[in-house]
Amino acid sequence: MKFTQIRNATLIINYAGKKILIDPWLAEKGALPGFGGTINDHIRNPTAELPMSINEIIDVDAVILTHDHPDHWDDAAKNAIPKDMLIFTQHEKDAQSIRSAGFNNIRILDENNVYDGITLIKTPGQHGKDKVLEDMKELLGDVCGIVFKHPDEKTFYIAGDTIWCQAVEDNLKKYHPDVVVLNSCDAQVIGNESIIMGKQDVYEVYKAAPDATIIASHMESVNHATLSRKELREFLSEKGMMQRVLVPEDGESYMF
Repeated sequence: MKFTQIRNATLIINYAGKKILIDPWLAEKGALPGFGGTINDHIRNPTAELPMSINEIIDVDAVILTHDHPDHWDDAAKNAIPKDMLIFTQHEKDAQSIRSAGFNNIRILDENNVYDGITLIKTPGQHGKDKVLEDMKELLGDVCGIVFKHPDEKTFYIAGDTIWCQAVEDNLKKYHPDVVVLNSCDAQVIGNESIIMGKQDVYEVYKAAPDATIIASHMESVNHATLSRKELREFLSEKGMMQRVLVPEDGESYMF
């Protein structure tokens, strides 16, 4: 298995002979306005360049969208990805959005799915604490994570856009992943409310999954990120967590 960090939540996963693109956000640096309702919305998105060409990024067998927020699925991706590409999505609402962009090979994820021998398990997450979800339901919406399983590969869990919550704890207990990807830039909406994981959330996952390697993704690429790679690495060092928690630069790969 090979993991490649592209930018933000955009990843390429080589798993059991398949190459899968996760949450493609392919706009050029600064092409889009900051996200309204979030902190630092005067900063344009994305805040980082892509580390490789779009043609390299979309040279895959399938795409998985954990959800269709604009920093996970944008117009640049819609224009670049072939319309007959196999795209997995969390539910019918997201599937309709993808169909409306002209795509015709969409699979809606059930709880358990089989793709050429790979088991894909849709997992729940929580895109912010209860109060912020209630106040900003339209903005934050539904999200999911994905567990990959195959007899010849390590069990791999992408938590998606979620904070540390009961659902994530349950997923770790149920599936015992060997590798866990966490969206970890502590993105915040106005009012300093976190909507994905920060340092303490990563620490909670670290404690709850003592045998797993953890990868901190979704770093340094959006206007509302409040946690840098440097700050996270300093925290990991202080806590003695560096051996099991990886903080990849954009374009960096790991083999498992």
